[in-house]
Amino acid sequence: MKTTESVEDFYKRLPRQVTSLQSTNNAGIGHFNVFSRESCSVVSPYSRRDFYKASLIIGRGKLYYADKWVQIDRPAMLFSNPVVPYSWEPESENQSGWYCLFTEGFIQHTERVESLRDSPLFKIGSNPIFFPEEAQLQEISVIFQKMMAEMASSYAQKYDVLRSYLHLLIHEAMKSNPAENFGAYANASARVSGLFLELLERQFPIDSPLASLSLKTPADYAHALSVHINHLNRSVKEATGKTTSEQIAARITKEAGALLQHTDWNIADIAYSLGFEYPSYFTNFFKKHTGMSPNQLRNMVV
Repeated sequence: MKTTESVEDFYKRLPRQVTSLQSTNNAGIGHFNVFSRESCSVVSPYSRRDFYKASLIIGRGKLYYADKWVQIDRPAMLFSNPVVPYSWEPESENQSGWYCLFTEGFIQHTERVESLRDSPLFKIGSNPIFFPEEAQLQEISVIFQKMMAEMASSYAQKYDVLRSYLHLLIHEAMKSNPAENFGAYANASARVSGLFLELLERQFPIDSPLASLSLKTPADYAHALSVHINHLNRSVKEATGKTTSEQIAARITKEAGALLQHTDWNIADIAYSLGFEYPSYFTNFFKKHTGMSPNQLRNMVV
């Protein structure tokens, strides 16, 4: 079963670098740090992380990512997001390069960097691996070295500088050649299903009546995961015994029950936040899946 590695877990896994963690919000809002890859000669666990990561990998190995794996036989850039699990299996003793990790809060610190979440490098379903040319490799190496120096400085605005360096990494990678020769897992269906369930769970909880589900249908999830909807439906059915639509409906019903019992939002607000165009559609949906109306549940004495 896949686990999720937090920033704290990351530092515990690398005890020699624990002194680099001033706090999980060392950037004011969010966390950022940068490291050498000298410690990447061991297999990393296959898991999700609750942080973003940009790595320059110099050394041979295999990267297991989502429902694929790719052979790394030359310098490569990897961009990972908090949703999709991955692991690294080195195949050479000499491992070098750098990587930086950062949280959602660090990205959202300014409006200018907020778009990184939707960039071709970090969004769900994108190709996360790029192979820089020699000239680009030198540029990327210099950027990481400047990140290391800036991280060690006492400059008050250093995290603004680091965000700028991160932007430069993004643009250099987007000039590079993406990896194309991915290998498929034998248990690809289970992995696709797992990614779907993780992505579904990340839509919740809804913490404001002004919020609304961004992914509502099986087609939305298939698009986000860059798989054909038929493949997603087959994978989810095979792995869980339920259809994609049934899984989505069950999770929405669960969230609806929580909102009805634990908030004072009116029925219309709950309906809109859960993606229903009209409150009557929500009422019919909820009654179909629970046998009672939203008001009946809300008025129940616990």
